[in-house]
Amino acid sequence: MPVLDKTHDPRQNKLLIDQITGNKLHIKELIQETDSLFQQSRHFSNVPQTEASRSFSIIKKFESGVFHLTSERTRLLEPTRILLDHDGNVVPDWKDKLDVEYKRLLANIKKEINVVDYGAVGDGKTDCTSAFKKALGNGQVKVIVPPGIYVTKRITLPNWSLLIGSGAGTTTIKLHNKAPKGTRLITNANHWKGNHHLFVQGLSLDWNVERLGNVQKTSTWGNHSSCLTYANVTYGWVKDVEGMNPGLHCFDISSTLYNYAGDGYRARGGSKYVWLDHVTGYGFGDDGITTHHSDYILISNSHMCDPSGRAHQQGFSNSNGIEIDDGSRNVCLVNNSSARCFGGIEIKAHENSSAASNVIIMGHISLNDNRSFNFRHIGHHKRNDSESRSAHNIIAANLAAIAPVYSDLYKDSTPRGLVVSAYKNVVVNQFTVVGSPEYDFKGNPVIAVQYRAKNVILNRVTVKDFTNRGACIKVYGGDNHADSIKIQDCSPEEIDVGPGVQDVWIETMAPAHGPAGI
Repeated sequence: MPVLDKTHDPRQNKLLIDQITGNKLHIKELIQETDSLFQQSRHFSNVPQTEASRSFSIIKKFESGVFHLTSERTRLLEPTRILLDHDGNVVPDWKDKLDVEYKRLLANIKKEINVVDYGAVGDGKTDCTSAFKKALGNGQVKVIVPPGIYVTKRITLPNWSLLIGSGAGTTTIKLHNKAPKGTRLITNANHWKGNHHLFVQGLSLDWNVERLGNVQKTSTWGNHSSCLTYANVTYGWVKDVEGMNPGLHCFDISSTLYNYAGDGYRARGGSKYVWLDHVTGYGFGDDGITTHHSDYILISNSHMCDPSGRAHQQGFSNSNGIEIDDGSRNVCLVNNSSARCFGGIEIKAHENSSAASNVIIMGHISLNDNRSFNFRHIGHHKRNDSESRSAHNIIAANLAAIAPVYSDLYKDSTPRGLVVSAYKNVVVNQFTVVGSPEYDFKGNPVIAVQYRAKNVILNRVTVKDFTNRGACIKVYGGDNHADSIKIQDCSPEEIDVGPGVQDVWIETMAPAHGPAGI
């Protein structure tokens, strides 16, 4: 079993994932196979298909006048397609747009300066807030931060800014002891008007949660209290950065405000075209990486582990390694990892917001997360709930879940390798779930498809080494039932299909049985 602690180098994830899943397909073949399965899922039934021009007919009324200014009707965009670049890396089809804008960023930098020349001292004591502000000025600048620990009350980035350290663990930006609880350590300068072309690289970001003492909750509200927040940012990069012990999130790619105007609405002022690469984090009060109401986000070669969960009441902490949350669209995750979180990857929304849609996962390893992969739209599950208008389109391939376990983060949550709830058009291709022979799974199913999930394909699923597990794959019936499920080329010994489930296709490589007589 790999040891995925805070020292783990996620650039090794691709190799680790292939070893665990036993992937023998060339990445190009895996992409083609997965895309073909996704096209099948979209044509199972008469579920509305994704169109760039489709918008929702909204029944729910605004509950507060502020939503008139901060929300807009959501649209289902055409899903991202996955490509291989010249070096064989998995990239979304819009990645070339980011590459063009990166060249524009470099062309617009007028000067390169060292923050020390503006009075910063990396002694871990001196307040360097003013030095960073002067060095960044009005932008069009590359600010070099040499080795050391630089204390600041916050850093705000204007347009056309590069903030470059000497490497995570070598250059640290630390939040001042007197900074308020809601402080974002690094963020863009103007959340309302928005900012563009921002680049942060080679830093450890220490939110210094110890300054708060033994508080009951370490965060305030919205997108505050994080190590790095991009809110209403177009064209942003974060590379080789470590987030440490934030009150809320290590990295938040967000809109100006989170928005809860109802399913079918999303926030105005979301971020667009942002790439997080080789970022790591631990000790987060809520999620390691999160996205809200933002489009075209790439997260690659990154690792999140060991949250504190202190943004929530003890025992009820939905702290995920990577969370693709309310209103996010066209988010691509490539070869990331998570360990000892509530969810390894959670794709979700709150009841009173639009779900994340068009999410692609190509390679992920989850270790000891309570729910390794958790796809859900809260409050749109049972037959007496309103059906989700927005929970569409998840593509996931080459996933590895190792030893999902009970967690003190969320004490009443039973462990799962995968849960699919409320989402439509979901493909999971090549998924390996490995238990721990010494761990009692207490009769729980390993994979659950439930709560109005529809048009779900599970292909080449392997479940092994569990003690006292329930069904390998359980398709729930009754009030929780899912419809239009296809399970093929799998090796589990048991598939359990509950009453009332319609349109189930099962083609397994090993004998399978269940209450439906399969």
